[in-house]
Amino acid sequence: MKKHIAASLLMFAAVAAHADSVDTLREFVRDVKTGQADFTQTVTSPDGLKKKTSSGRFEFSRPNRFRFNYLKPFEQLIVADGQKVWIYDADLNQASSRQFGQALGSTPAALLAGGSLDKEFDLAPLPAKDGLDWAEAKPKAKDGAFKSVKIGFRGKTLASVEVVDAFGQRSLLQFNQFAGNVPISADAFVFKLPQGADLIEQ
Repeated sequence: MKKHIAASLLMFAAVAAHADSVDTLREFVRDVKTGQADFTQTVTSPDGLKKKTSSGRFEFSRPNRFRFNYLKPFEQLIVADGQKVWIYDADLNQASSRQFGQALGSTPAALLAGGSLDKEFDLAPLPAKDGLDWAEAKPKAKDGAFKSVKIGFRGKTLASVEVVDAFGQRSLLQFNQFAGNVPISADAFVFKLPQGADLIEQ
């Protein structure tokens, strides 16, 4: 009898811990107004055979401002200024822009830098894995570009985001030394078109 009680308590504790991951995600979106970290991104093809790795720096400021500065192996910059999302390819010296609402909607960037978590996503706890507590966010819009987003926390600290797109491609972002609620210059979220660059507005 005691073994059954102990097992039940352990099961309850595990379920409670998983439920906390959703609470942690909600707290992160509610309380962490700015953030920055180095990141490594690994993109895996749907069949799991091909992998591409890139790295850079990530910053955000609520609402709806973020900056992904890819440094390796190729330079690329993605900046959201609250009104538009800008993408700049250094090799091509070409930039494109889209209205924020059209470009994001129920995307991982909107989840991290936006504020309408429960409005845009269905949330659920996941089992702990790789030393992280995970929550899943599935876009309520069924015709979007993404199937699901998994967010991993180490304690209360954002550690990882895994995205599965509509084609089954998997993208894993791992954050290093994430710092929340730190001062970030507003200039970080202003895109300035480099001299001679082509601009494509969508």
